[in-house]
Amino acid sequence: MRFLIHQESRQGGRKTNQDRVAYSYSRDALIMAVADGMGGHLHGEIAAHIAVKFLIEAFQSQARPLLEDPHRFLLDSITNAHLAILNYAEARNLPETPRTTFVACVIQEGSACWAHVGDSRLYLIRDGHVESVTKDHSRVQQLVDIGRVREEAVANHPDRNKVYNCLGQINLPRIETSRRTPLRRGDTVLLCTDGMWGALSTRTIVEAVLRDDILKATPALLNTAEARAAGDGDNLSAIGLSWLGDDALDPMVPQSISTRTMQMSDVATQTAGFGDDTTRDFLSDDEIERAIEEIRGAIHGGGGAGAA
Repeated sequence: MRFLIHQESRQGGRKTNQDRVAYSYSRDALIMAVADGMGGHLHGEIAAHIAVKFLIEAFQSQARPLLEDPHRFLLDSITNAHLAILNYAEARNLPETPRTTFVACVIQEGSACWAHVGDSRLYLIRDGHVESVTKDHSRVQQLVDIGRVREEAVANHPDRNKVYNCLGQINLPRIETSRRTPLRRGDTVLLCTDGMWGALSTRTIVEAVLRDDILKATPALLNTAEARAAGDGDNLSAIGLSWLGDDALDPMVPQSISTRTMQMSDVATQTAGFGDDTTRDFLSDDEIERAIEEIRGAIHGGGGAGAA
């Protein structure tokens, strides 16, 4: 595989950053994950942290170098991340379970498969237009679906932040998945939180991708969104990827990542948004690992979601 990728997470106008972002890749597979901790609930950054960490660790253990079934991997791993959040809250006797929206994408064998819960989005941009975009699990999207709100009015609607589906909720979340989508050279895959897309029109996003490569376009979009929020915006995070195709056939592109020389067992990982001091004061890696290991134990024992 060969691709260009850039990820970034910013605090915006908030006191802390509750977003978490990461990507990981083996020789033949890649995963990207973005989580937006819900500020209206206790310690949303914890839910986001656990969700991203759980998914990336699951990828690291299973992509050797391919995932057996990307669609099933996303469903099982996101469900189990949700259970790990509940497990953590119960172990800490929290009065309320931390919650997060989530979007993730797997790319392998030249195709993408993605899943989301809530209003963190994925855009697939091809030939100067949006080929596909996830549909928000929000109150305002329901109003759009029944024709009471225009799509262009979503970003400024007073109910935009009312999300009805997330990780950490009482019931199992509804995980919406895509079909297997073959990628073409030059396709852009953009995952982002509502702190970014909420300040930008689709046209602005597409024009930025057309104007610059993804290494420049992603931070430029974050800059625009942050400027439009005028110091009063949400956390904003994004991962932008430009697909360059089969590494054996494509010429070298400056700053691109090639996986050709990776060993079968190699996995590389990059994270963003994990340095928040407030989170570190409350949340330790050991505690996260315990929550994750308890879910893994249930899975291997036949009692967890995704068990055979």
